[in-house]
Amino acid sequence: MKKNYVLAALMLLCCLSAKAGGILTNTNQSIAFMRMMARGATMEVDGAYTNPAGLVFLPHNGFFFSGNVQTAFQNRDIDAYFVLFPETDHRRLYKGKATAPFVPSLYGAYKKDNWTFSGYFAIIAGGGKAKYDQGVPMFESKVMAGLAANSTLQGLAALTGADAVSDLYNISSSMEGRLYVFGFQLGAAYKFADWVSGYAGLRINYALGGYKGYVQATLSESLLQNATLQAMLQANPALQQLATQSLVDLRLDCSQKGWGLTPVLGADFHFNRLNIGMKYEFLTKIDLKTTTKENSDPDGALAAYKDGVKTPSDIPAMLAVAAQYEILPTLRAAVEYHHFYDKSASMSGDRQKALKGGTDEYLCGVEWDVWKNITVSAGYQKTDYGLTDNFQTDTSFSCDSYTIGLGGAIKLSPKMKLNAGYFWTTYSDYKAALTENYNGTGLAGQNTYSRTNRVLGVGIDVAF
Repeated sequence: MKKNYVLAALMLLCCLSAKAGGILTNTNQSIAFMRMMARGATMEVDGAYTNPAGLVFLPHNGFFFSGNVQTAFQNRDIDAYFVLFPETDHRRLYKGKATAPFVPSLYGAYKKDNWTFSGYFAIIAGGGKAKYDQGVPMFESKVMAGLAANSTLQGLAALTGADAVSDLYNISSSMEGRLYVFGFQLGAAYKFADWVSGYAGLRINYALGGYKGYVQATLSESLLQNATLQAMLQANPALQQLATQSLVDLRLDCSQKGWGLTPVLGADFHFNRLNIGMKYEFLTKIDLKTTTKENSDPDGALAAYKDGVKTPSDIPAMLAVAAQYEILPTLRAAVEYHHFYDKSASMSGDRQKALKGGTDEYLCGVEWDVWKNITVSAGYQKTDYGLTDNFQTDTSFSCDSYTIGLGGAIKLSPKMKLNAGYFWTTYSDYKAALTENYNGTGLAGQNTYSRTNRVLGVGIDVAF
């Protein structure tokens, strides 16, 4: 009987795939970004990531450094409807939590006349782990559909007087995944004239992920205590294995590693109070190689996570264009646009082909020096994805959103500045269409995806 349901948990193959790019890329690398958002035209040291060409306009020759630490908390919930769920309205709420308690980033730059050499280290994608203590509906629904169609269980339901096949078994499941993509970039910018500069750099990306999950189904205690079933087991000892064997026992514990190179080009145009920054990151090809500790069905449902298998997980190309204007010597405002070319970045199962298009982000921010040593700032970001029902999976889903960031900076000395910031993201629920073939079960079902996000952090900038 167990073999009849191994394929029913096929979702483990798709929901545990790692993907870095427009859908998951961490653009919030610095605390300066957290408190202002639009940093694509900055001429400060955090521009090593956001506007590396603009670093030629640092205020003096010498070294500049910045260290930043962030903590992020996120909920990823799924409100699922499925006709076989035994609840009164056939709905279940699956709660997922994603945490990233320590997300560091380091920036550095050295300016010498017309040249500036810069680099940074950061977690450019992922940065934490997501966990569903009760599993997710994609595999629970498949297992339930397989069990409901099983003739042996249907017979037991008839013999024991059970109202439904679902009264005969218990399902337990859990899902956990983690992903970190570490990026280390070096490059050089050159000022061709007082108003224009260019940049070229290269980033090394190292991806490290891990996935652990299981789904298990056993006969219910009430069924095992049923007098009719007990009489059957005593009369036919060959059936006793049915009482002790799991109906489904699918388990996976693996890690994935891979790396890739990202060429980066940038330009900056400086006109008195107006500064315009541009950056283009090329497509990064990454294949994640799987190392498996446990795989209960390596030649069947979990073949994609067999030891040694490689999974595509590209980082898409990115275009960023921004402008910052000095309204007053103490007041600056900025606007910015990002586009991620997600459909050109390969994912497991060619999932990217289901997208309508790439990701668009619109940002704006303002900062005000309220006193000679104190700056306050605020920012806004709106993110639009090209989402479709076929792209969304239960542990890798996205929702359109807007983000508001607040914070400030304090000059501790002429060469040292402390940054602090906080932002929260408001997501639009994504409600998939009601389908009569929910997760391939041939039965009716529907998911509504929702998320919350809160991030806080501190950082320090030093120049000498």
